[in-house]
Amino acid sequence: MGRGPRGLVARASIAAALFAMAVVPGWTLGDLAERATGRPALDWLITCGWCGLAVAGYAPRTSYRARDGLAGAIPLYGWYLAGVLSWRAALLPYRDWEPRRDELWRARWLTGDLVGFWRADQVAAVTSATTRAASRRTR
Repeated sequence: MGRGPRGLVARASIAAALFAMAVVPGWTLGDLAERATGRPALDWLITCGWCGLAVAGYAPRTSYRARDGLAGAIPLYGWYLAGVLSWRAALLPYRDWEPRRDELWRARWLTGDLVGFWRADQVAAVTSATTRAASRRTR
């Protein structure tokens, strides 16, 4: 964990690449479908559907719900969401946004040189190797 969060240039470059992966394939497939069928509505349907899938994929790691992928399929708003989620995903595993209430159980507010950032790594589940009845009593 010795490495800190990415700088502005690195984060912006990664965010631009993630945004391109979320939007450009849908544009390309939509254009190809429109050329093949001559239906512009099919172009919009494919473009927005692809963006909705990308938003649904980025959402759980960036403090959004996967069902926000439905909002990602709305024209223009989906591109905005893809931009926001790409910007957030480019900083991971550090976060500069406050986690949702259901994420607080695994989030840590960082201190020292990293004050102002959160970290929400997956915490290993605590399980018992023995059954409760067979475990050693403390008294």
